[in-house]
Order: sequence, then C-alpha cells, then structure tokens
Amino acid sequence: METKLKVKLLQYTPEPEKLVTAAAKLCYSHSGVDEIMDNLDDKSIDRFINMLMGLDHESPIEHVSFTFGVEGVSRTLTHQLVRHRIASYSQQSQRYVKLDQFGYIVPPSIENNPKAKEKFIEAMEYSQKCYDELADMLYQDHFKELIESGEDEVQAQRKAEKTAIEDARYVFPNACETKIVFTMNARTLLNFFNHRCCNRTQWEIHALADEMLKQVREVAPLIFKNAGPSCAHGPCSEGKMTCGKINDVRKKYQSIEKREQ
Repeated sequence: METKLKVKLLQYTPEPEKLVTAAAKLCYSHSGVDEIMDNLDDKSIDRFINMLMGLDHESPIEHVSFTFGVEGVSRTLTHQLVRHRIASYSQQSQRYVKLDQFGYIVPPSIENNPKAKEKFIEAMEYSQKCYDELADMLYQDHFKELIESGEDEVQAQRKAEKTAIEDARYVFPNACETKIVFTMNARTLLNFFNHRCCNRTQWEIHALADEMLKQVREVAPLIFKNAGPSCAHGPCSEGKMTCGKINDVRKKYQSIEKREQ
C-alpha cells in the first residue's frame, strides 16, 4: 500500500517570539520576568527578534520548542532524522505493532518509470508475504514452547505473537512506512533546516524539512525568517560539492516567505 507524506505541527510553545524576547532581555535587565513580559508589545518584540537573529545570537531561542507528528515516511528517512540528536523521538514500533499490510514509500525515480514501479511493488508484496509466513511459522513454534512450559493459553498467544513479529520484521525493506512524533527546539530546527533544505539532501527528508519550515513560519515568522539552506540568504556551504543552483534556491525560499506574509 503506497503512502504519502503527512506532516502536522502538533504543539508549540505559546507566544514563542514573546518568550524569546523576554528571556534574552532578562540577561541585561534589573527588572523581573513578569515586568519584562508586561512591557512587551508586538512592535518591540518584532524589533528585538530581528536584532537578535541578525546577530546570530541563538541561545535564547532554545527556550521554545515545536512538536511534529509525521506519517507516510520511510525508515530511510527516520534513520537520517534521528541523527539530529538534540531532540526527542517516539516512533511506531515494528516490535509491538503487527503489520498486516505495511505501507511503503515509492521514490520519484521509480514512480516515474512504469517498469521500475511494477518491479518495486512486486518486491513490496513479496516482503509482506514473507513477513506473514515467517510470523506464522515463528508464532507456532513459540506458542508450542509456551504451552509446554505451562503458560496460560491466552498469555501464550500474546507472547508468541510478540516474539514472532519481533524477528519476522527483519524482512521489511527500507521503504516500509513508519510514523513518528518528535520535538525540537528552535535552535535545533534552524540547524535542521540549514542541512536538510539543501538541494544535495536526500529527496524524502528534504520534502519533510520544507513542509516543517512552512508550518513553523506561520507561528514564529521572525525566528524562522531566514531559515533554510545556507545559500538562501548567503554563500553556499557545500564548497566544490555545490549544486550550482543558488539562484533557483533563493527564488524558492523567497517565494515561501512571500506566501506566508
């Protein structure tokens, strides 16, 4: 079953830019936090955040965080995602969730080639068939052992299935769909966008990063105003490995900014 990317910003720190402003101002003020917060208005917050981000003074933005729910992504993507280590992750488990019909992600190059897609789907269906057969074989073995050891039948069924799918899952491909909830603070997100919005990034996590960026800009536009690959607002950081499309990249991320204004 082919699946598509779904991204939702589930929760975020309320009034993120106001909180960042208050936290940063506290460092240089005799006033308490309550007084600082009470004296902030939209104009002063805008002015201060623009100044702060212009100086690349990013530690105050760590106070705000964003939680995403993501579905329709492959294990290939999540293996890359968890390399961003200053974050919290909760991923659907293949150890505890029996996949009677697993979803899969089709790469664009395969999607656009009918013969390649036919071969790809054939491989996905074969993986499901092998998983089902292995899970059944292993279930029978484990159930028999548990019953012979004196285990209650209901408990034996539950334990046998869990143990069976724990090993049967090894036949699943990288394309296998997964679901994940994760939380990142704003500074981590800036780093994430800098790396994963780059044209040289693997296509799937690039698409995820672009969608995440659109959503956080709606709730914290000043913090993420210049977010994206380094070349969107400055020189390319890839050196000799550059994609050579800096003008196209800038147009793309400028168009995102305009749509959100």
